Amino acid sequence: MNRMERVRAVLTGRVPDRPPVSFWYHFPGEQVSGKAAIDTHLGHLERFDLDFLKVMNDNGYPRDTGLIEKIDDLKDLQVHGPDAPQFADQLGVIEGLAGPLKGRVLFATTVFNAWAVLRGLLEPPKLRHGPPILVPDQDPRDWRLNDLLKADRRAVGEALQKIGRSLADFARACIEAGADGIFLSVRDDWVDTEQNGPGTYDELVAETDRMILEAAGAGTFNMLHACGKPLNFKRFAEYPNVQVIHWADRASGPSIAEVKDWVKPAIAAGVDNLSTLPRGTPDDVRREVRDALGQAGARPILVTPGCTYDPDTVPEANLRAMVEAVRGSESPRR
Repeated sequence: MNRMERVRAVLTGRVPDRPPVSFWYHFPGEQVSGKAAIDTHLGHLERFDLDFLKVMNDNGYPRDTGLIEKIDDLKDLQVHGPDAPQFADQLGVIEGLAGPLKGRVLFATTVFNAWAVLRGLLEPPKLRHGPPILVPDQDPRDWRLNDLLKADRRAVGEALQKIGRSLADFARACIEAGADGIFLSVRDDWVDTEQNGPGTYDELVAETDRMILEAAGAGTFNMLHACGKPLNFKRFAEYPNVQVIHWADRASGPSIAEVKDWVKPAIAAGVDNLSTLPRGTPDDVRREVRDALGQAGARPILVTPGCTYDPDTVPEANLRAMVEAVRGSESPRR
């Protein structure tokens, strides 16, 4: 099989010649837009001969004002179209990738959901991005969001709706620009805290997630990334217009074995990006790949880390071991 056939097989529940594999990380600031971003993505794909591409998006969200510090600042948020500079930068990357990849490699482009965007607007734009921190209550942004909810819960909900509409239009434009799908990052352990209230995600955020996925309905490779430690994995697994669900099965759970018999979208998981990749050996990585395939059994899966990895701490030998492990699994999986 070629790369597209291999991934398409998994999306339709068929066993491919071998499991597809991919991994990704945040590129340096000078490589997030323009030709540099296009060349870096293509170079990463070919360097490791990956089966599909997750397009990074560190171009950010359009900022209407300075930092959001008080409830009145939320009223300044506007609904942005795809021509907003940050959106346009990412669409340019997608258009640049579509030419060489269309018909050869499936690629999904990153979209952070409305809550993640609002959370990001509470601080200056980051110059460097890395793997997620799995202890959300230690981040000042979460305290500030709780303060905003206490001040005016309705205003926060209206702000999330504006951001959600902007992201929905952007997601639709991503597909039109040539992406095969979006990689929608969602995270409920930031939201359903004791301070915010356990039903806050369903009350304020879930509708905007669905809005974005509906706008990306023409996509054939929409990936739903359940970031952090999912509190309600089942909710995310039942979202519409999702072909793949991706999560950190090792660091956060649930395990592949726990969900393989009932999750409808294709599964993308298997390797610990926070522990095994940076601190393990190539043999440790190979063992995790074999274990992931063993947990999946007859269920075909996409082999991936649970999220991004830090290129400064992950040995290249461990990344190559992931690729070697899936290639060595051809006979047992057929």
